[in-house]
Amino acid sequence: MDLPHALSGLGVGLLVGMTGVGGGSLMTPLLVLLFGIAPTTAVGTDLWFAAVTKIFGGAVHHKGGSVDWQVFRRLATGSIPAAVVTLALLHWTGASRSHGGLVVHALGGVLLLTAMAMIFKRRFHAIGQDLRTRLPADFKRAQPALTVLAGAILGALVTLTSIGAGALGAVMLLYLYPFRMKPATLVGTDIMHAVPLTIVAGLGHLMMGNVDLPLLGSLLLGSIPGVLAGSLLASRAPEGLLRGSIAAVMVAVGAKMLT
Repeated sequence: MDLPHALSGLGVGLLVGMTGVGGGSLMTPLLVLLFGIAPTTAVGTDLWFAAVTKIFGGAVHHKGGSVDWQVFRRLATGSIPAAVVTLALLHWTGASRSHGGLVVHALGGVLLLTAMAMIFKRRFHAIGQDLRTRLPADFKRAQPALTVLAGAILGALVTLTSIGAGALGAVMLLYLYPFRMKPATLVGTDIMHAVPLTIVAGLGHLMMGNVDLPLLGSLLLGSIPGVLAGSLLASRAPEGLLRGSIAAVMVAVGAKMLT
């Protein structure tokens, strides 16, 4: 076990457990900037980190009946093909072997996008509620196609950067299903959709040699108890303050990666 990596997993796990913020938004930049891991290796390893942790979370939500399987299928219809296409492009263009360039800039851009999604989450929800109320027939007619499109966007972003399945996915679902997505269903559907997406993307990165298995093991050793502890502390943690602080860090890190 590598202690610094395990401690990083513990810290990220604590924050995820307390706030629900996706681990990729925190873990991938940490691996790249603090530990000097190659961006593509950080992405590939973090995809499996997310897949393993979310399998357990998804199982809990499935057992509790908090997964909207219709929305899940719509998202997956877009995300899985998009993940496969993105993997093919990474392989054919040689970006999967790059230690910078496209992946670094994509990480920076998606971090900024994720931070904005966290900050304006309630605003997007309110816009969705307004449209759903004023134009109910048109809104419902467009929901299936827009959900597939949202899945395709998430599939490409997650495969390229390992970021987006959590915060961005939640904001998209709140906008598209403003009254249907209750808190537990939102979290459960978002987590369950991330499971096949991260597995498919992770398999592609594994075949391209972008997964560091010893690193993955150390991260998981820290993150699993971290998530459990964070979940127990969630009711007493200042979630709003933590989310705002994490969003601010994402903006700073994202800006650094884009320069």
